[in-house]
Amino acid sequence: MRPKRQEEGRRGPPKRPKSEGARRNGQRARRSGTSGTRRMAFSGCTLQTRRRCAVRILVAVDGSFAADRALDFVAALPWQEGDRVHVVSVIPSHVEIVGGPWAIVAPSSAVGSFADVVRIHQDALTKAGREIRTARADLAIESTLLHGRAASMIVEEARRMPADLIVVGHRGAGRWESMLLGSVSAEVVDHAPCPVLVARDEGLGPVVLADDRSAYARQAESVLLDWPMFAGLAVSVVTVVERGESAEVLGAECDATATRLREAGLDAKAELREGDAARQIIAVADARQANLIVVGTRGQTGLRRLMLGSVARNVLLNAPCSVLVVRGGVGVAAASEDHVEEGELVSPFG
Repeated sequence: MRPKRQEEGRRGPPKRPKSEGARRNGQRARRSGTSGTRRMAFSGCTLQTRRRCAVRILVAVDGSFAADRALDFVAALPWQEGDRVHVVSVIPSHVEIVGGPWAIVAPSSAVGSFADVVRIHQDALTKAGREIRTARADLAIESTLLHGRAASMIVEEARRMPADLIVVGHRGAGRWESMLLGSVSAEVVDHAPCPVLVARDEGLGPVVLADDRSAYARQAESVLLDWPMFAGLAVSVVTVVERGESAEVLGAECDATATRLREAGLDAKAELREGDAARQIIAVADARQANLIVVGTRGQTGLRRLMLGSVARNVLLNAPCSVLVVRGGVGVAAASEDHVEEGELVSPFG
């Protein structure tokens, strides 16, 4: 049974001035072949009205260094009036404490009993509320202590809110440490009802947008165009040319994406690369000292659910910065695998 939620700071912060060119006129042409207005589940707002709507962010903490990264990221965001942050911490079962992925939350010497584990998670919630409130004293904060399987409870709580964005921490930079991502964070990415940001540090920009011309890449582009937090940031639009593809055609389309972003007030530049997609995306992030990579990937389609695509997962595991994953069919009314329109591109990102 869940305890009562703790509500803090109900007054919203002052309105953030909107950048010049932040509002778009009319609908943008979509190469994906889909028709109609795309809608995302941002507290009931369409993409076209998103800038006037509040955002709900769920951040998961557990007392670890990785969770502190997620917390730092959320605390540093440019908040608007009416925005809300919901902090959750999940107390695992006794079995998970002994042998599961959450056994790494604290050193074994610090976990003498189940009561100690509960204390760790309660302290994590208290710390999160204090640090976010330090950044924005008037921000609405809700804290919830949950019991159960971490990834499942985070996804369930995001659905209940409903959340516009989930922020989780990345547990390490090495390949072995990165495998820990799959235990909680990557599972959240695979099942979440909204975009998921896996944080490595607190910076938001510069940004790298992975653009493979698919419907999923257009959804990722829409996040940059319509979320106020990205207004005015520098964005490198990266398209990777694969064997047999026309560099001239892809270069023109990459330029078109960058143009749309510039028209919306972002400082966007196109960059065409050749080679392995994930490696090239990461290379651009390194070269541009990016703080965030935004990538779109295939979503879920009933019983034919596909996990996160290989390119997106490789970027997620090996990126030098935070990664925002926007899955197809999550928060966006996109065509399903069973109803892909003729001429629509299927993303190599998965």
